[in-house]
Amino acid sequence: MFWRTFFLLGALTTTSMTAWVAMISAVQHEPQVQQISSQVISVVTITHAALTHSAPELRRELLFDLVSNEGIRVFTLEDDDKVDPPPDNALMPDIQKLVKAKLGEDTRFSARVNGVAGFWVSFKIDDDAYWLMLERERIRGLTGIQWLGWASVVSVVSLLGAAFISSLINLPLRRLTQATRAFAQGKRPERLPEKGPMEIMEANRSFNQMVVQLQQVESDRAVILAGISHDLRTPLARMQLEVEMANLSSEAREGIQSDIGQMDDIIGQFLDYAKPTEVSSFINVDLSELLQDTAHEAGRLPDVRISTDIVANAHVMGNATDIKRVINNLIENARRYGKTPGSELTEIDIKCSMKGMHTSRRVIVEVQDHGNGVPADQIEQLLKPFTRLDTARGQANGAGLGLAIVDRVMLRHGAELHVRNREGGGLLIQIVMKAA
Repeated sequence: MFWRTFFLLGALTTTSMTAWVAMISAVQHEPQVQQISSQVISVVTITHAALTHSAPELRRELLFDLVSNEGIRVFTLEDDDKVDPPPDNALMPDIQKLVKAKLGEDTRFSARVNGVAGFWVSFKIDDDAYWLMLERERIRGLTGIQWLGWASVVSVVSLLGAAFISSLINLPLRRLTQATRAFAQGKRPERLPEKGPMEIMEANRSFNQMVVQLQQVESDRAVILAGISHDLRTPLARMQLEVEMANLSSEAREGIQSDIGQMDDIIGQFLDYAKPTEVSSFINVDLSELLQDTAHEAGRLPDVRISTDIVANAHVMGNATDIKRVINNLIENARRYGKTPGSELTEIDIKCSMKGMHTSRRVIVEVQDHGNGVPADQIEQLLKPFTRLDTARGQANGAGLGLAIVDRVMLRHGAELHVRNREGGGLLIQIVMKAA
């Protein structure tokens, strides 16, 4: 936005200045021609008259006075004089025309005679021809150097002004952008100044109010989550204790305990899904070691076979507990719904690799099973909360939040989550994170 505003203001200033110079040049062309022509004619006429009417013995002194006082030099015009063409500018043709109309068509003009630069005009006294040289400073407007100098100064000043105005205009927007980015990263931005133009003041005030309200919502959610965890799990614990003490058959006790465990798991899923991930708590996590530990723990399950291909020293910035919860959810999802056809075991492959160089390095984690996979038109439904596919409903004992929790946590970590069917059968879930 800054550069766009800067270039627009610069283009507007340049166009305006060009039009102004062109207009001034067109308007002043004729007056300048008249003024310079009159000056040349007057000087030549007066010099001609002074030399004609002065006594011969006083002409040397008169020429000395013209040089010292008026900057006018008179030389005899010789046939072998080295004469350069007159100055090449837009005024010269019209000046020559007017001067020749007054002094005669045989009047000559030159920019340099015998290597001496100046404004040279010829005139005659009787049969003798002379050169009259005026200093160039006396004849203004013959070149565009001054115009170019002033145009350069005005251009520099205009561009500096455009940069200042662009910065001033974009400062409130830059503040709002920085505050929004900080808030999106889980930080608490500084309160934006509620002053300036009405539009900026209203935008900053609305943003400040939004931040306060969202922080209040976050605080209320934390209180609610704590209340749910306490108020729901306490009765479940009491029910578990009563079941243990009750005189029930083994089958009934196991059924009730299974239901209580399932209810506790569902509550845990709700809490995991709603639990906020604080960016400020992110640390450097050795993802390679975390994946090895998680795979080792999952490998103890009797119905799971884990194979790993994990690169060493893969580090990311994040919350180790949340990342481990994500990997456990993926393994549990594969264990439940990715059972290998014709086998009682669930084969799960965990891979970790790194790609890119330096600041563009990425850590890629893949968790895949060897089951039947998911219909291609239903893959997008997997990440939606409280959603289970028809093939999984018969064996589901959760709330349908497993992959939704994964998606939510990875989004807070700034990671990419890709879900697709694996070649050869099964589901492949890929996580791409920025390397630390």
